[in-house]
Amino acid sequence: MSAVTKEPATAVAPQAARDEGILGYLRGYGQKVRGGDMGALPAVLGLLVLCVVFGLARPVFLTAPNFANLLTQAGPVVVIAMGLVFVLLLGEIDLSAGYTSGVCAAVLAIMLTTHGYPWYVGVAAALATGLVIGLLLGFLVAKVGIPSFVVTLAAFLGFQGTVLWLLDEGTNISVRDSVIISLENEYLSPAVGWGLAAVTVLGFAAVQLIQQRNRRRRGLKADLWQVVAFRVIGLAVLVGFAVAILNQERSRNPLFSLKGVPIIVPVVGVLLLLWTFVLRRTAYGRHIYAVGGNKEAARRAGIAVDRIRISAFVICSSMAAVGGVLLASQARSVDPNTGGSNVLLYAVAAAVIGGTSLFGGKGRVLDAVLGGLVITMIINGMGLVGWSSAYKYIATGVVLLLAASVDAFSRRRAAASS
Repeated sequence: MSAVTKEPATAVAPQAARDEGILGYLRGYGQKVRGGDMGALPAVLGLLVLCVVFGLARPVFLTAPNFANLLTQAGPVVVIAMGLVFVLLLGEIDLSAGYTSGVCAAVLAIMLTTHGYPWYVGVAAALATGLVIGLLLGFLVAKVGIPSFVVTLAAFLGFQGTVLWLLDEGTNISVRDSVIISLENEYLSPAVGWGLAAVTVLGFAAVQLIQQRNRRRRGLKADLWQVVAFRVIGLAVLVGFAVAILNQERSRNPLFSLKGVPIIVPVVGVLLLLWTFVLRRTAYGRHIYAVGGNKEAARRAGIAVDRIRISAFVICSSMAAVGGVLLASQARSVDPNTGGSNVLLYAVAAAVIGGTSLFGGKGRVLDAVLGGLVITMIINGMGLVGWSSAYKYIATGVVLLLAASVDAFSRRRAAASS
């Protein structure tokens, strides 16, 4: 009887070795991109291109004063876009988010100025208004069955009239509360800025290490330690560089000091952490993606689809209320144009340019931040170069169309690869 020979277990080692290490990770990432999963790559590349183009055209674009101005300009649009991400994840749309922010800003201004309430009462009233609006919109979409486009278009028109009614057909109400004004017009001290940067980096490193430990404990594939270290070091360099720039003296008046991280930055950072945690680390967040991916399958899996849809509109309108507070702070007043003009268009564009799909089921809250920065850079940079508003609108429209094209291309490639 001939002996049966077994292939050594080490015969698969060369293949395993090829799949491990940095080269294997980069190969896998390249396959993901080719398969249509581009993530935030287009938005990040867009930010780099805009920095180079406008930096070369107008060196003042890359200075500390303009950097701080970019962050404060982007604040309201980014916050409103964060809420829109939840609605877009369901494959819906909210065309009323801009004027929702205007209604909530008007409520804030009336509570502060006309009735003399403290800032926290005014903010609570604005948030409550946004919550009620979201409940109404969500109910009409989920329970009555009216398409979100029609519901929110009607709300867009109705809330425009509501703002006029609240402001007595055109009254401009000045906001003088120091806390509200500080959100968009004041800065942290340099020491607090550095402390915030340290907390951010250490917190990110802790989250990464905990994730690695949990995945290995459960026998799941974890990222390479080199990749984790690269992420932490990259964030530390990016945050440290930004704080160092913002802590430079930006005032041209020797009697007046102007330096530090804008207060709006930690405000946006806290909202980013909160909603990222909700989407990525809770059952509710998984249900959002499930309903956006396939509503009928989610219903059969036992998910309360109507409740999820209503809650997404509540979050969107509540974040629009926060955006309205920031718009009031930015302008130090509220008028019939607050929340109007291009606020909605820029907010939707920010979410889509950042990587959130218009077809539902794909997107992150971070997309709103990246897309908002792209939009703000285009507006700010073209203003510095001296281009007219016509070119700003054209450029923004082209960028939005390119983002939607990338989204459609990514979905087609993902379907083909699967």
